[in-house]
Amino acid sequence: MQEPAICVALYCDKFQNPALKPLPMCKSLCTCIIACFCLLFSPILRAQNDVIKLQNCEGNPYQHAVDSIKKVSSEQGYVLLREASIQMESEYELPVVLPMTGGTIYQFVFIGDPSSKLYEVRMYDWNERQVVYKRNQWGDVDGNIISYTYTPQFSEYHMIKPVQVNKQKKKLCGYVMLMKKPEPTAKN
Repeated sequence: MQEPAICVALYCDKFQNPALKPLPMCKSLCTCIIACFCLLFSPILRAQNDVIKLQNCEGNPYQHAVDSIKKVSSEQGYVLLREASIQMESEYELPVVLPMTGGTIYQFVFIGDPSSKLYEVRMYDWNERQVVYKRNQWGDVDGNIISYTYTPQFSEYHMIKPVQVNKQKKKLCGYVMLMKKPEPTAKN
């Protein structure tokens, strides 16, 4: 039995030297390899256009709420790490993956569209274990804002999945913020 690389060479040499006849297995192997290359590099079958790209919302409809939360959080000693105004689709989770340091206190804030009926945030650790679940409905006191603190046990990536349900609108705006309390500095 010949090596596959030799098979390909023998099959390609067939066109140059008619005296060489490829083995039947070699011919089927080469046909299979050519078919795989055609499928792999076919622009129709590649899923490059199916990639979900995060888009910012036009303007920031929650700027007043964001400024108020930032002010209160900074007074409590939190430092803003990341924030984003993100375009969302009703009933679809928006995964946000963030590195977190074990023992550090974090605060996560999600602001949804005020006309939505349901707001949920789930947080998972690296082992895909749900560590936080928060749910608000339209008539709740907190309304369209979900905020919680979390202290991870280990330094690892966490996934946060906010979602909102709105029966009137398909495209919605959401706002996410991650803050942390800095560790106390050592005094000399």
